[in-house]
Amino acid sequence: RSTVDRLDRPSAYFQNKNRRRRTDSMEDGEPQPAAEDPLAGATTLYVGNLSFYTTEEQVYELFSKCGEIKRLVMGLDRFNKTPCGFCFVEYYTHQDALDCMKYIGGTKLDERVIRTDLDPGFEEGRQYGRGKSGGQVRDEYRDDYDEGRGGLGRALQQEQR
Repeated sequence: RSTVDRLDRPSAYFQNKNRRRRTDSMEDGEPQPAAEDPLAGATTLYVGNLSFYTTEEQVYELFSKCGEIKRLVMGLDRFNKTPCGFCFVEYYTHQDALDCMKYIGGTKLDERVIRTDLDPGFEEGRQYGRGKSGGQVRDEYRDDYDEGRGGLGRALQQEQR
């Protein structure tokens, strides 16, 4: 058994998301057969914990060190259309995506430790934050001050008003 996590396996976030989906799709109490692993050949990465001030050019420059980028989609606040701390980076090959997770995941960009995770693929509409205020849900419940992510969490900002 290895002490190093394999990078081509789904993260805990993705596994929990799929577990809920499988439970929802049960018919007559019978579980449906497990689908093929959607990340087996994934070429897209979800990149999280970006500063709201990180530019597309900065992301492109860093992530192109691991392979040729096919497409980069910045995450946007649903209402203001401003960056909200995540993006999707699509490579041409699965190996480039794995290399990126290995070498770039957990490093700093704009003084923030970025998170990378394999993603089954970008679909239109996923670039918008899903929080009530239009940004990311986790920023709404943050109770610390984070200058790179707009200061206080949205819930605390509302309380102070």
